[in-house]
Amino acid sequence: MVGFIFNSQPEIFFDIMKFKEINFHMKKIKSGFLKAGFTLVETLIVIAIIAILSSIILVSLLGVRSKAKDTKRQVEVSQIGKLLMGACYLPDAGEGEYDLVTIANEIFIKHPEYKEYVTVIPKDPKTGTDAESKYIYIVNADGTKCALYANLENPDQTSTLSISVPTPGGGTGIFKATSNGWNGTPFYFQYSN
Repeated sequence: MVGFIFNSQPEIFFDIMKFKEINFHMKKIKSGFLKAGFTLVETLIVIAIIAILSSIILVSLLGVRSKAKDTKRQVEVSQIGKLLMGACYLPDAGEGEYDLVTIANEIFIKHPEYKEYVTVIPKDPKTGTDAESKYIYIVNADGTKCALYANLENPDQTSTLSISVPTPGGGTGIFKATSNGWNGTPFYFQYSN
């Protein structure tokens, strides 16, 4: 209301007030009070923090991934082992060690009707291929004892069997060999009758 006393035109008073308000905000911007953006140092610090956090997460995920692959190996070997151990399959070549792909192909030749039930031959998630599953079947000469085994990937395993080589009739569980296998550890999971 003071403006009405000194000035007879109220719109000029309001124009002066708008100018003062704009001038006030311009001073804030010039002084850095409303400055937009981040400095280079602030940006680099944020990037460094993100890099450290992502590396920690990545390291923890790698351990989880190898444990998940080992779990898959154990489940597949157990399921196939139950099928093969019911009555140990003795291949035409007799006693010995065979890749699961070799055994499956021989069974499919003898019994083609089984092929419609098995669409994919399981294979090691890290090193297995369509030609070589890396799941190994071992059988003794008379076909009464057999085992199926796979090399595990996680080096933090605990042995549950007292053997150090795959042994038909040696039990089901984890054993530690004297040297590393194809997945880089000395630990194997065996399913046996």
